[in-house]
Amino acid sequence: MAHLSPFSEVQLGAQGRLVIPAALRKALNLNRGDHLVARKVGDSLVLERREAIESRLWDMFKDIPQEVSMVDELVAERRAVAQAENKA
Repeated sequence: MAHLSPFSEVQLGAQGRLVIPAALRKALNLNRGDHLVARKVGDSLVLERREAIESRLWDMFKDIPQEVSMVDELVAERRAVAQAENKA
C-alpha cells in the first residue's frame, strides 16, 4: 500500500467547489454521494461525516443514566438562574 502524505493541497474551484484528492478519498473510504458536515475551527475548515459527529456526541453523554432527563435538568437550571436574577 502506498504511503499517504498527511498533506494534500486542493484548489477552490468554480462556485467554491473542492475536489478531495483520490488517495485521501480512498484512505478515508469516501464515496460519491457521501454527506460531510463542514465547520469552521479557528482558521481551519473541517469536513467530517455526520456519523462521526453523532458518535462523538453519544460518547460524551454515555455516562448519564437513562432515567435522567437532560431537558428537566436544563429547565431546572434555567429556573434557578431566573430566580437568582429576580432576587438581585
